[in-house]
Amino acid sequence: MLSLSNHSGTMTDGDGFDLTSFPNGARALVVGASRGIGLAVALDLAGSPQVERLFVASRKPEASSAMAELVDAAAIPVETLAIDVVDEASVVAAARSLALRTQRLDLIINCAGMLHDGAGLAPERKLAHVVPSNLDKLFRIHGTAPLLLAKHFGALLPRRERFVFASLSARVGSIGDNRLGGWYGYRVSKAAHNMAIKTLSVELARRSRAGVCVALHPGTVDTDLSRPFSERVPTDKLFTPARASRQLLSVIDSLESRDNGGFFAWDGSRIPW
Repeated sequence: MLSLSNHSGTMTDGDGFDLTSFPNGARALVVGASRGIGLAVALDLAGSPQVERLFVASRKPEASSAMAELVDAAAIPVETLAIDVVDEASVVAAARSLALRTQRLDLIINCAGMLHDGAGLAPERKLAHVVPSNLDKLFRIHGTAPLLLAKHFGALLPRRERFVFASLSARVGSIGDNRLGGWYGYRVSKAAHNMAIKTLSVELARRSRAGVCVALHPGTVDTDLSRPFSERVPTDKLFTPARASRQLLSVIDSLESRDNGGFFAWDGSRIPW
């Protein structure tokens, strides 16, 4: 089990996160950075003493005023990428564009996800509510997208030095932790996500013993994704995006090579598959 009390990562005076496990000059990519947790993570990384260059990606970065403000205000170079994580051609184009700008990435964080879309896709309360087309959407963004990102951005991960590939999952994707049922599409697609990450971690370990590939559960965060379903969440368990980011980066900063292939909660505890 990871213990956050033992890690040395702290917030800096510039509101960035001190990633002590990464060397100075680190380069990071945050996917799904236009809002919510992804944007908060990008803000923390932009102020990190160790991060030299930051790449932030979303489907339509030009439509995000928050990303534009980040690019303008950051003390380090922050560059945007347009990427649709469920469209392989888009992922390929973004990866090729990034490869022209940097020869390596030390940290990749995938924050892309979907729980509802306001157009008929929502967590199912019972089996009768399952819609195949909704399942397809959820599988693509949770199961397929992380593999596409690794497939096309993985070449930039170092072969000898430490790197971290982290992708946001959810506790409801745990088969062993499922006691309430419901939420079929989200649960099964996040379970697929977890298997994708676990399988990917095996292959990445063959490439580099220093690399770490993990699934992370951020807890319940006050974002557009979870807001319609967070009314009964205790105040102390409903995190702001800023707090969620710090907690996730704390976990990432604490990871060791033996944690490769793990599924960790926001507090560093392991979640059963």
